[in-house]
Amino acid sequence: MDPAPAPPPPFAVHLVSGGGSSPELALLLRSLAAARVVALDAEWKPRRRGSPAAAGTGDGASPAPAPPQFPTVTLLQVACRGGDRGEGERERCEVFVVDLLAVPLADLWAPLRDLFERPDVLKLGFRFKQDLVYLSATFAAALGGDAGFDRVEPFLDVTNVYDYLKGHDRQKKLPKETKSLATICEELLSVSLSKELQCSDWSCRPLSEGQIQYAASDAYYLLDIFDLFQQKITTEGKCSSTTELNSDRHCSPTVIEGSSSGYNICSGGYLMSIVTKYSEKILLTDSDTKPRSSRRKEKSKLPTNAKCKDKVDYSTEWQGPPPWDPSIGGDGYPKFLCDVMIEGLAKHLRCVGIDAAIPSSKKPEPRELLNQTYKEGRILLTRDVKLLKYQYLASNQVYRVKSLLKHDQLAEVIDTFQLKISEDQLMSRCTKCNGSFIQKPLTLEEAVEASKGFQVIPSCLFNRNLEFWKCTDCNQLYWEGTQYHNAVQKFLSVCNISD
Repeated sequence: MDPAPAPPPPFAVHLVSGGGSSPELALLLRSLAAARVVALDAEWKPRRRGSPAAAGTGDGASPAPAPPQFPTVTLLQVACRGGDRGEGERERCEVFVVDLLAVPLADLWAPLRDLFERPDVLKLGFRFKQDLVYLSATFAAALGGDAGFDRVEPFLDVTNVYDYLKGHDRQKKLPKETKSLATICEELLSVSLSKELQCSDWSCRPLSEGQIQYAASDAYYLLDIFDLFQQKITTEGKCSSTTELNSDRHCSPTVIEGSSSGYNICSGGYLMSIVTKYSEKILLTDSDTKPRSSRRKEKSKLPTNAKCKDKVDYSTEWQGPPPWDPSIGGDGYPKFLCDVMIEGLAKHLRCVGIDAAIPSSKKPEPRELLNQTYKEGRILLTRDVKLLKYQYLASNQVYRVKSLLKHDQLAEVIDTFQLKISEDQLMSRCTKCNGSFIQKPLTLEEAVEASKGFQVIPSCLFNRNLEFWKCTDCNQLYWEGTQYHNAVQKFLSVCNISD
């Protein structure tokens, strides 16, 4: 069965969108001053290559290319923990989404600079150096060249925390591939972070509630991961001077309850022992603060009379016909391959009875995707515009999905490829593996027998007259319960099918 939908986030979000006397800004500044651990993240609208260039010279010559610039950071996410509290009070965690397009940057520069450099506050982040570069450039552009940021210390990267919790030896060379934050959260916290809004336009206002929750989650769950790190060190007694942490103090094994996962920051000395052993610092050099042109553009250009490949049409509009079109020898059955950026769309397509595969490897190269597309007679669905340049290798079998949300993506694909969806097709494919169902439903007794050692059938279903269906490929069992009926109603609406 599909995983249960993610529960509402276990935190409240303060949207800071005003300056001066704004109560949200005042709460943010108080929280930063009192915090002992702060998680940070940022969002920006990427600049596209080939943006409008500078004006021409007036003599007919080509306009000079615009100098490279860093993206403007439009949101800063901050999750604070620590500070004074009364006896018996739970330690508070405040989560802020700061709208840098609305809050006067002059009101934030000094508090942020102080936070970044305070030695008694541990800063957490996920590959935060790039965020710092862009954040520094944003403040410098708005307030003047000296208003940037050049360091964050002490700093703890969550990727290093993940390696420690997974038992990787810090003395040995770690894997080159870094796990995504969504993967780390799923492995360590069993929390599913949707990345549907990752590529949304963060400069558009107003922000949707989904964008605010998405942005806040990236900072909040860094604290939960740090809690696990704290818990493991406490359990293993590694605050002792004779163990891995380089500290002359001993920390009491007692941990104060209060964080979302039941752990709290220990004594100041214990926190400093963690900082001493595991933290690092981010220092920006002069070269970090200067945007560079694409290395590809720096290569010597071909002379105008040089032979080159025919120009490829990078249009994002579908050119057709699809490989399943009977007019070109197809079987009439639509088939798609959804790349890793839109695997959620694959499940939605399966729910409406469409054959939708996912890549055979977790991080496929473009040629692997195209080979699978060509061999299986599919259309490759992607949101990666760079894949369009490989269209000529796959006989025009690549389509770039423009919508961000799964429902909208499904509607877009149905409309673009003129798919005919009937009610009989709904929930007719396995959402887990894309397989087909057996032709005849199972009885309860047959389903119980088929599920042994594989899947648990809830006991509440035993007294209900239900039909069970089994996938012929992975043997997953399905039944027409509440979740099934809700899904059918949802897809009837999305597919514009009349009851």
